[in-house]
Amino acid sequence: MNEEPLLSIIVPCFNEEEVLPETMKVLTGILDSLSETGTISRRSFILFVDDGSSDKTWQLVSERAQTVSSIQGLRLSRNFGHQNALIAGIETVNEAADCVITIDADLQDDARAIPAFIRKYQEGFDVVYGVRKRRDQDTFFKKNSARIFYRLMAKMGVNLVPDHADFRLLSRRSVQEFMRYQEENLFIRGIIPLLSFKSAKVYYDRQKRYAGESKYPLKKMLAFAVDGITSFTIVPIKLVMNIGFLFVLIGGVIGVYALINWFLDHTISGWTSLILSIWMIGGMQLIAVGVIGEYIGKIFTETKKRPRYTIEINTLNDKN
Repeated sequence: MNEEPLLSIIVPCFNEEEVLPETMKVLTGILDSLSETGTISRRSFILFVDDGSSDKTWQLVSERAQTVSSIQGLRLSRNFGHQNALIAGIETVNEAADCVITIDADLQDDARAIPAFIRKYQEGFDVVYGVRKRRDQDTFFKKNSARIFYRLMAKMGVNLVPDHADFRLLSRRSVQEFMRYQEENLFIRGIIPLLSFKSAKVYYDRQKRYAGESKYPLKKMLAFAVDGITSFTIVPIKLVMNIGFLFVLIGGVIGVYALINWFLDHTISGWTSLILSIWMIGGMQLIAVGVIGEYIGKIFTETKKRPRYTIEINTLNDKN
């Protein structure tokens, strides 16, 4: 293990002009402190990945990159999404860094935990997960929906680390192994545990957002959860099939019941049961078509083999 590893901190950014000056100040301070004590190489750097921001995010990054050697920038040609911005950063620094740490720009993940990440890395861990100690600041809905999501994923056979987002450390060999996963719909939080390298957890307190607004409203959170489920397991399709068999069974029971009543010459009032059956079966069919359509859509995306992102400007190359 390299005694003074070259660390790259990757920070995806999307319209973060309000928080970015403070983020740069905090992260460069931590980087300088680790460099001065000989914990990491003095050539370590922070890579800010601008995911197609429409505000002054890139201006702030590019200006600071010209004056501060430890700050570098990567600008994507448009908004490709948080996960693709992370992948762009990881792939860009793959050859340069001994280890990478990914952290969001909003400072909610406690950057003060970074030295603990490095200590775990130097102890021989290839993957270090940043895990929240508690979710006190989350709303009731967000807290409980997150718990349901983790339990649901576990029952579907997906090995996720509860209360871990995208605050993590990866060694160079874990990054290289991660890059072998070439699918278009790459669910990073599910892929990293699949690597099965030696891992550790660092617990931290979630901070309030320093400035700006969250880039993950309810709509994006739900889309992210659906993407994670459908990218990793076909259990929903099997579930739809099983529910279909259940409806067939219920239909058979109703048929037997109707036949018995016909033999007994009982009057059957059929309007309510008919309407309920139509709505239930029709709803089930729409759900089934939607679930199957989600998977077909992913297959369609995969077959195109389009790149996950397009780089417009890379100051890392300019400095080298």
